[in-house]
Amino acid sequence: MSRYLFLIIFVLTVLISGAQPKYEFRAVWVATVANIDWPSKPGLDTETQKAEAIRILDMHKDLGMNAVILQIRPSGDAFYRSEIEPWSRYLEGTQGQAPNPYYDPLEFWISECHARGMELHAWLNPYRITQKVNEELSANHIVFQHPEWVLEYGNKLYFDPGIPAVRSFIAEVVKDIVKRYDVDAIHMDDYFYPYPTKEAFPDTASFQLYSRGFLAENIGDWRRENVDITIKMLNETIKSVKPWVKFGISPFGVWRNKADDPRGSETKAGTSNYDGLYANIIKWQEEGWIDYSLPQLYWHIGMPAADFEVLAHWWSNHTYGRALYIGQAPYRIDPGSNTPEWTEPDQLPKQLRMIHSIPEIGGSAYFSSKSFNKNLLGFQDSLRLDFYKHPAIIPPMPWLDAMPPKAITKLKRSGRKVMWSVAEASAELDKPWQFVVYRNEVGKSFDPENSQNMFIITKDKEIKFDRINRKKKKYEVRISVLDRLNNESRLSVPVTVKM
Repeated sequence: MSRYLFLIIFVLTVLISGAQPKYEFRAVWVATVANIDWPSKPGLDTETQKAEAIRILDMHKDLGMNAVILQIRPSGDAFYRSEIEPWSRYLEGTQGQAPNPYYDPLEFWISECHARGMELHAWLNPYRITQKVNEELSANHIVFQHPEWVLEYGNKLYFDPGIPAVRSFIAEVVKDIVKRYDVDAIHMDDYFYPYPTKEAFPDTASFQLYSRGFLAENIGDWRRENVDITIKMLNETIKSVKPWVKFGISPFGVWRNKADDPRGSETKAGTSNYDGLYANIIKWQEEGWIDYSLPQLYWHIGMPAADFEVLAHWWSNHTYGRALYIGQAPYRIDPGSNTPEWTEPDQLPKQLRMIHSIPEIGGSAYFSSKSFNKNLLGFQDSLRLDFYKHPAIIPPMPWLDAMPPKAITKLKRSGRKVMWSVAEASAELDKPWQFVVYRNEVGKSFDPENSQNMFIITKDKEIKFDRINRKKKKYEVRISVLDRLNNESRLSVPVTVKM
């Protein structure tokens, strides 16, 4: 038996974790920039692209995930039909070229996610235009109409965040997506102002034009306010179109070091959201401009400069009434890593147990999808057999909607088949979105808050149970309704099924 196989078996044997939470965000990032996760390379035909997407979704559904964060605008381009921006080069190899035969990738991903009971969070990069300064752009790209919007920095092109028309354009892009597509959330990561290099960011012209009274020595505050204005505008835009669409940010894992700010964390990060990226995410949460934060804690427990445990607790103390999830790094797991902690099979399980122990943290997301295609030292089995063994409801957001939907109107049984009916509703937030099927053995106590009693979350209005054993034990089955924002109705009366 190999050393790693022995370690995997040992960890799975001794793994001790608390009861699974009933509510938990379980997501994975699917990156399209540079074809990191999907499609595997540019130029694939439509059926191959679809087949790859389905394989990705089936894999993560099997692991217990309930959300996908799909990158649909990696660099001022689109993985969807747009009259505003060109098709992404990562689809067919040339920017502006539609999939062949034609289909709409975002529409396809939404449909397939929802069919599996998974949310689709549409991931956009607001300011990046190219990965390299000399990349060929489509003739209809907005930069040819507005070259004054463009800045070159670090061998890449960016929209200038200091220009009001740029911020309005980004809001127009987001509004178009939310209006035309059934996305569950708009998501942005850590790329606001670019990570700093040795050169100064070349925005002196826009500062002189739109300084809003800021002095040159306070240009950092001006830049932060530029991003503040963008975030506030985007939230208002999203909610004005569809109030149920969430807005989430996945920032760099350190807001500020305590050495720079008494509110900061006990870390020694070389950069930070506030000082390096001009992203004051704490303010956005305090002001209620975002619905969730998902900090990228891509470090191991005990790392001196940025300890996962220290940061998990720091972020949990700075939620300000908004949802908090944690970004984790399966991509770092490597039996040959020079960092011993990332050769340990129990690194990510330890992080998950820690997350489950902190009430303010409502779940995790993993970067990125392709990491789960490789040997993660048993982590996939830890998810399937332990952490994500039972389904979980994505946490509700009561500041968006706290009204539970109506319960099912009729429940009946025929053999091992259970069917139910529910009253329809005209308002989107009142419509039944999914159903939770609870199951417990007759004679044993039933607790709806115990995730072990949750059998499945489904969009169907019927379910047929498999035979469990030859003794045909009796089970009680109850059904509840979830609305679009995961508020749960009261449970039905039980029916008894012999299995």
